Amino acid sequence: MLEGLGVRVVEREIVSEQDAERAGFVGSPTLRVDGEDLFPTDEPPGLTCRIYRLADGRISPTPDPDALRTALAERRHGRA
Repeated sequence: MLEGLGVRVVEREIVSEQDAERAGFVGSPTLRVDGEDLFPTDEPPGLTCRIYRLADGRISPTPDPDALRTALAERRHGRA
């Protein structure tokens, strides 16, 4: 559980381009809630590193913390 919120964290290893295609995996890290990407992108599926933009415009290997909090709160309250 994630900090007592009733969240189950599932890690899935994608080891081939075929796995990526089947899973709609567009790079690591991909964060999903109920199977939906928290940060949808038009990038094609593949074994790659994912790039995110921080609020100040910098490139990051992880989502902006505030954007992640907002996306999770929206999912929690039924707004996707």
